[in-house]
Formats: sequence, structure tokens, C-alpha cells
Amino acid sequence: MDRKSGLTFRSAGQEDVPLILHFIRALAEYEKMLDQVVATESLLREWIFERQKAEVLFALADGKEVGFALFFHNFSTFLGRSGLYLEDLFVSPEHRGKGYGKAILTQLAQIALERGCGRLEWSCLDWNQPSINFYRSLGAEPMEDWTVYRLAGDTLRRVAEGGAQPPFQGN
Repeated sequence: MDRKSGLTFRSAGQEDVPLILHFIRALAEYEKMLDQVVATESLLREWIFERQKAEVLFALADGKEVGFALFFHNFSTFLGRSGLYLEDLFVSPEHRGKGYGKAILTQLAQIALERGCGRLEWSCLDWNQPSINFYRSLGAEPMEDWTVYRLAGDTLRRVAEGGAQPPFQGN
């Protein structure tokens, strides 16, 4: 139990897939990206539990799940060891302002240290100033010299097939 927040934590099991999807959709709605959620219970069950590619931690207040974190291991060649990458952190709106987000990050930091990880990192939307302020208050540093790049969908398929790319339109 987190002494300051009164939260308890538990790892998700396969029976929690509907709840995981609920939290993912709630986060996507908050981020104004609900139309981009294509995850299904079947996909989550396969990738989180059968393939073991991610883990989910629930935060509970009075025995009820009020927040969640979905994370996985990444690897730093410079550190020579893995880290934890936090993909999603969400606290239900009615439970915000109680220190639950900080308690979840504290728990994840403890997990990272227990596993010998060299760091805990995540991405944050540029417009999400409340989260940015919160992360900065913890001492988290934005990686200002780095930009996230992504291949997805048709572009990912085209690159995987070695197909021609549209010409670069840079300066």
C-alpha cells in the first residue's frame, strides 16, 4: 500500500482484459483520440498475456480500480540494460487530485529499480500541460534533443516490403 495515497496495487490478469480496454478507451477519450483505438479484447489478451509483451498495473482505492499503467521493457545500449517504458498512465477523472498519479509512478519506479532497470521513460502529448507540469514537478526531464518517429499502417507495410517511399519534402 502506498502510505501517502492509501492506494493498493495489483497486476492485471487475463480476466481483466475488459477493464484494461475500458481504461485505454477512457485515456483515448481524454486525449481526443478515441477514433484511433482499434484494440480489442482479443488483441489485448494475445499481446499482453499470451505473448507477454506488456504488463498492466492497477491502482485501487477502497478495493476499486481507479487508475492503471501499461508498461513494458525497452533496452538502452548506452546503459547496457533494460528500462521500463510507460505507454499509458491514466487515473479516472473523479479520482484525480488525490496523489494517485504520483503513487502509480512511484510504484513503477520501484518496479524499475527492483528489476535493475536503468530508467523509466514515457512520452507526453505536447498540448497536455497539466501532465507536463506534473511530470516536471517530479523531476522528470523532457528529452528536448529527441523526436519520436513512427512507421505504421500502410507506410510500415511499404517499408517492410522494401517499396519506394514518397520523396522527402524537406528544406
